[in-house]
Amino acid sequence: MIGTTTTTTTTTSGRGSAGTVGYLTKRFPRLSETFILDEILGLEAAGVPLRLYAIADPAERIVQPDVAKVKSPVVYLRPGGGWRRSASEALATVAAHARLLRRAPKRYLGVVAHITRERRHMATVRNFAQAGRLALRLEADGARHVHAAFAHAPASVAHFVHLLTGLPFSFSAHAKDLYTSPPDLLARKVADAGFVLTCSGSAASALAAIAGPDAAKVLLAYHGVDTQRFAPPDCPSDVPPEPAKAGSPPVALRVLAVGRLVAKKGYPVLFEALAGLVRQGEPVSLTVIGEGTDRPELEAMVERLGLSASVRFLGARSHQEVAAAYPEADVFVQASVVLGNGDRDGVPNSLLEAMASGLAVVASEVAGIPEVVAPGCGVLVPPGDSRALAAALGLLTRDPALRARLGRAARDHVAARFDRAACARAIAPLFFGGAGRDLAGDGRAAECLVRPLETLRAPHGPAPAVPA
Repeated sequence: MIGTTTTTTTTTSGRGSAGTVGYLTKRFPRLSETFILDEILGLEAAGVPLRLYAIADPAERIVQPDVAKVKSPVVYLRPGGGWRRSASEALATVAAHARLLRRAPKRYLGVVAHITRERRHMATVRNFAQAGRLALRLEADGARHVHAAFAHAPASVAHFVHLLTGLPFSFSAHAKDLYTSPPDLLARKVADAGFVLTCSGSAASALAAIAGPDAAKVLLAYHGVDTQRFAPPDCPSDVPPEPAKAGSPPVALRVLAVGRLVAKKGYPVLFEALAGLVRQGEPVSLTVIGEGTDRPELEAMVERLGLSASVRFLGARSHQEVAAAYPEADVFVQASVVLGNGDRDGVPNSLLEAMASGLAVVASEVAGIPEVVAPGCGVLVPPGDSRALAAALGLLTRDPALRARLGRAARDHVAARFDRAACARAIAPLFFGGAGRDLAGDGRAAECLVRPLETLRAPHGPAPAVPA
């Protein structure tokens, strides 16, 4: 069972932890970041000796039950608490940096000079301060490598650890952390990292363009999904349902959306599409699972559009509860959009979960989504286009046999290319100091990891046409 500790806890160096890989994330565990939990569990299952570190504890009300399966305790760099704890942490930070300065003054002062010249920001100072404590903790835990789960603050902290001590580091880049970070800072991080993982081909290409001569370090490594937990329910027959006969009363389409209630998820577009269907007399209902800062505005929009009887907000739910919701739906919708600051989704975990569960999906052509929703596995629509989204949903309302075919194809596609265990096996050798391994005998793992500039597959092509 997972435990927690802080940077002030005393440990016995080397006992059971020599040669570990430090895995640093921003906050852990977070309910909405199931891909981080899945990656940790997958790497542990693949034999990578992880030790977990987090900048802060999110202290969320709901915690995924699978967090209890994580073997490593969590060290919090900023554990929170009252002023006494803050004072204690400040003293520990000063002591850690003083020790690093005494040990390698030229190296230490070189990092300080770099910050003074190029990175005079409070966030940089915080990351540098945390790196001092983490560096000594990693040493005490016998770490031989540190990996940051995001390209922003965690990668900055890990990068400073590398600059202060020479410890090899790597990091992952996903969506917001990639698209809203300064390109010059990302390029420096890639140049100094051993390797960089990205969760979609579009993200890999974007980061490789920024990295320039170091682009070969950028790897496409899909997160994957637990295809055992997220699977179609047992059915007595493989025969798909027939379309409704002419004159028969229409059956309400049960639509499901899962994701944080934030702007890039495109919920307003989905609600406008829903309102259009209702105006046309199409029976439809929507269940929304997720929590977020935009919930009051979204609830007000639902009321304004006259959809209060058609839309349910269930709030945050655990992995197990989400898994149980997929079989209760007919269609899953991922209406993602690109924001003005560049923020967007990568490959939403809930989209993979829905496809693994055998659901027909309708999704936006944004970032890595077209890499997952291959032709015949779902319907792609332009981002922000509520009419196109309504047309796709209307088509699936009238053709349950099409829904069944898309759902079966989606399940087969995800099981073959995005299985969590296979994706973890693909990246595990990187954490043992190798640049990869021969995956010829492990076809599922080979599908999960490619170098974008060398073997990145071409886009899947246009989605099936949807009648207007």
